[in-house]
Amino acid sequence: MIIACSLRRVSFERMFDWLQGLNDRQREAVEYDGGPLLVVAGAGTGKTRTLTARVARLIATGTAADRVLLLTFSRRAATEMLGRARSLVGPSAGRVWGGTFHAVANRLLREHGAAVGVDPCFGILDQADAGELMDLVRVDLGAGLERRFPRKDTLVAIYSRTVNSQVRLAQVLEESFPWCREDSDEIAAIFRAYGERKREHALLDYDDLLLYWRALLGTPRGDVVRRQFDHVLVDEYQDTNEVQGDILFSLCGPAGNVCAVGDDAQAIYAFRAASPKNMYEFPVRYPSARVVTLDQNYRSTQPILDAANAVLAQSPGPFAKRLWAGHTGGTRPVLATCSDEAAQAGYVCDSVLWHRDQGVALREQAVLFRAGHHSDGLELELARRNIPFVKYGGLRYLEAAHVKDLLCLLRVLDNPRDEVAWHRALCLLPGVGPATARRVVDDIDVRSGEALHRFLDAPPRVPTAVEPPLAELRAALADAHGQASVGTQVGRLRTFCAGVFEHRYPDADARLGDLERLEAVAARSDDRARFLADLALDPPASTGDLAGAPHLDDDWLVLSTIHSAKGCEWPVVHVIHASDGNIPADMALSTPDGLDEERRLLYVALTRARHSLVVSAPLRYYHRRRGFDDAHSYGQLSRFLMGEAGAAFDPVSVDSGDGELTTDSALAAEPAPDPVVGALEALWQ
Repeated sequence: MIIACSLRRVSFERMFDWLQGLNDRQREAVEYDGGPLLVVAGAGTGKTRTLTARVARLIATGTAADRVLLLTFSRRAATEMLGRARSLVGPSAGRVWGGTFHAVANRLLREHGAAVGVDPCFGILDQADAGELMDLVRVDLGAGLERRFPRKDTLVAIYSRTVNSQVRLAQVLEESFPWCREDSDEIAAIFRAYGERKREHALLDYDDLLLYWRALLGTPRGDVVRRQFDHVLVDEYQDTNEVQGDILFSLCGPAGNVCAVGDDAQAIYAFRAASPKNMYEFPVRYPSARVVTLDQNYRSTQPILDAANAVLAQSPGPFAKRLWAGHTGGTRPVLATCSDEAAQAGYVCDSVLWHRDQGVALREQAVLFRAGHHSDGLELELARRNIPFVKYGGLRYLEAAHVKDLLCLLRVLDNPRDEVAWHRALCLLPGVGPATARRVVDDIDVRSGEALHRFLDAPPRVPTAVEPPLAELRAALADAHGQASVGTQVGRLRTFCAGVFEHRYPDADARLGDLERLEAVAARSDDRARFLADLALDPPASTGDLAGAPHLDDDWLVLSTIHSAKGCEWPVVHVIHASDGNIPADMALSTPDGLDEERRLLYVALTRARHSLVVSAPLRYYHRRRGFDDAHSYGQLSRFLMGEAGAAFDPVSVDSGDGELTTDSALAAEPAPDPVVGALEALWQ
């Protein structure tokens, strides 16, 4: 009896672990139980802790874990939240449905997709694959053969913007792609044929996953899906689009148990058709909704928050907030006006090295910028000064050609109707171009689903010179097809790629190293289709994501676009090119919405800093970086940093080229030369 009472007491005490450390507003959001809830969570205000605690509270108070759906921006975010929830309420939290909208859609469509005509064995096209298929369709239709025509990446962007915003193609072209207006009829024809081709080959792209999920909820089978969940929670709600908003409303209804967490001030993904509109309209769509605002910041010092608040106050939106720090102190941020880009690069390097001398490791510092090319000059200066760095926001791991080369082979095994994968696989062979690949695809009749058997049973017609490498490809696919382990399949295909890469790429060894890491990840998977879907839906940003933690003695400066930095934080942050034309970008100035998003982008950049913030802007831009003339233009400090916002910074002026400060700065002044050191210097020669 004593033991039983003790166990009940321990269980009772643990049940309230999820309340520990929460402030009053966080606690209100966690404990609210009256239907729709919108949590407006400012930057650094503990939204992850709040959302995790709410999941834990639901489970601890009797909701079955598998009846909770947690939709997040990335799989890693879902894993982190559910891991924290497990530490609060035990292993049952692992049964929560957690993942991105696209990952959950994939899971539901595998099970219920037949209700909307989806083959449960469908393959998934990532953005690059969608572009390849779009290009195949364009060539088949003969579009753009006689004059300049939108590239495949542009076509994919137009398609995705149209689908996700649910706006007519003509309007999308007019507002976002005006240079493509004259091609509207041909673009529409390509999009229709693209849809038909996907259906023929059992392929879905990212947009299809959401569209078919929404369609599924409109069928009688949708009631089965709705009954699976008692509570739906959504993270980063400001980054959802029109279709995702419809899915959420269809799942929960106007008075359901839906909890959306987001920050309209951090809505920066309009290029994906995401919009803060879903947040703005939440109280209208869900009339009984409670709105809770989190504004106590646990990340940054108050001087940094003052600067961010001043930028945001220029256009606060319907959910006005002013972030405040729970602790006092901190130095004011710095706003450096540099004579030119070389001066900016020198100044940033000086600042990075100074902070390193003060004990801030390079990897605890970041340089953020609006566009990838903005760091070009800085990268040269970093290399000159032997400062190692890693850059985010460029080519992602799965977009690398050699990775796609191997994955296309694995996709052929998984879905023999995948036309895009077949074309890429065949074009790996020396002497095979698009025409030969197309002829082989037709010969083996990819649409029928028997293409792999036909390809392996008898060699297709190819030029004589291509027959030996074709035989090697057929052998590799046959061997991999006979293996049960996904890791073994990838290993056999990697062996084939080793022979191809030797003649295809100058840095073959490095590329094969990437594939070794991919093989190691594949070895942990017991299902090929799930492995491919996971990679497509939540791809690693770089090979480092697959390689594990770095060595303890590794150190490097982080360079990142602001978009890629969202969700991250560093003790020291440098924001470069804070000038009109860059932040805000020229292309964003045509509409008020675009200008507002650029302001939010700067706000996101500023709020990544914990202790030190340095913003810089060059005043002179040379037209030809490597030219021999002096042609240049003058820039202007970003309009977002004028007036009250500018007053929140300490101003610094930087001379040309040498990075020398001409006014006071937050960096410590260099000490006067020591005469004894100078006298001793000769002894060290």
